[in-house]
Amino acid sequence: MAYEFRNFYIDGQWVAPARPRDFEVINPATEEVAGVISLGSAADADRAVAAAKRAFEGYSQTTRDDRRELLERILAVYQRRYAEFGDAIREEMGAPTKLAHGSQAGIGVGHLQAMIEVLRTFRFEQRQGASRLVLEPVGVCALITPWNWPINQVAAKVVPALAAGCTMILKPSEYSPFSAILWAEVLHEAGVPAGVFNLVNGEGSQVGARVASHPDVDMVSFTGSTRAGTEVAKAAAATVKRVHQELGGKSPNILLEDADFERAVAAGVQHVFQNSGQSCNAPTRMLVPADKLDAVEAIARGVAEKIVTGDPKSPDTQLGPVVSKIQFDRVENFISRGIAEGAKLLIGGEGRPEGLQRGYYVKPTIFSRVNNDMLIAREEIFGPVLCILPYRSEDEAIRIANDTPYGLAAYIWSGDRDRAARVGRRLRAGQVTINGAPSDMNTPFGGFKMSGNGREWGEHGLRDFLEIKAMLGADAA
Repeated sequence: MAYEFRNFYIDGQWVAPARPRDFEVINPATEEVAGVISLGSAADADRAVAAAKRAFEGYSQTTRDDRRELLERILAVYQRRYAEFGDAIREEMGAPTKLAHGSQAGIGVGHLQAMIEVLRTFRFEQRQGASRLVLEPVGVCALITPWNWPINQVAAKVVPALAAGCTMILKPSEYSPFSAILWAEVLHEAGVPAGVFNLVNGEGSQVGARVASHPDVDMVSFTGSTRAGTEVAKAAAATVKRVHQELGGKSPNILLEDADFERAVAAGVQHVFQNSGQSCNAPTRMLVPADKLDAVEAIARGVAEKIVTGDPKSPDTQLGPVVSKIQFDRVENFISRGIAEGAKLLIGGEGRPEGLQRGYYVKPTIFSRVNNDMLIAREEIFGPVLCILPYRSEDEAIRIANDTPYGLAAYIWSGDRDRAARVGRRLRAGQVTINGAPSDMNTPFGGFKMSGNGREWGEHGLRDFLEIKAMLGADAA
């Protein structure tokens, strides 16, 4: 199936670019063209911002119930077209069918359902003595999203922005644009008012930079690399707009000596390899007691050997390709560097997996006996590469875990939940998962340090799109 989406969604209709410039989207499993979009320019961004600015006055005055009913309509249309999203995600980023039609498309439903529930009871106004505190939409928002979890990133921004009463311009990644365009079609069909939601495809250096710096944009919400995030913040600084960033990670996974090692190691390996390692919160540094290292290596190798890598369309495939040639070369370079640094290559290594001559496939790779000074332990690789690091005491494990410029997520395994929680309080990370607890759409997601600022998901995600106004004397007797 070849996709052709050359137009942009601006002011409630599909419009041609100011200056058409075709961009071929490559299916990373085949290295063939999956479809064509047009890359926008500053002129297209300006047109979208103008539409969002015009729409803000009316949409910002809608009621909580109005916006909840709108999200319910969006959810109904999304669910009816659900299979299209799974197919699009598989084509644009090579996600295996089970993943594309499961977690990747499913999380869009999750974000919508969670926000609908938040809006049932959320208070946008409250009294404080003789005054009234009012939470109001921040304004026109620029939303810049990456390719690795395309619908998750789009929904995690668009849904709370709509719920808050904001208007917006979405610039999705040009590497995974199909699902975002389908999302625009869903919002149009659900009756989102003209100008409230706008979509312009393009490069970060063009469309992204323009919306981030635009004087009529009140907030920019960006998800992507830390390097790109700093550029967005610089672009936004001159107009003193709010900047919300969800950036990189190098998340530690601490296995305490009383953990269930069979379960913990298997879960850790599978989590890293899910989505071909292209998840910012992946537990890519597994910290294990030094005297358990041999046993952990045996378990990890056994799990990795059973991972099925191959055609995303096969129902048996667990590991697909990475998203692009650029990403493939980057991951391969890290693997080469890990070998050169003297880490023990437990499984995987350089080159494509056996039998896969086309596609950006990386061997599921595990390094052991890694120390935290190695490049592979410090940089976000964003591929199916796990590092196993030994430690000799709980305090050392915590020190190693925190010895990173990132602070997005952390993981702990222990037979004693109180102990795990105590260790978790000492970790500098925005989200700590204990003993493989499932994801919760109502809990805040975001990081410390160079992993960004602000929070997404649930009520906390809604609050990031709101400003607080104090109305003194509004409730005076």
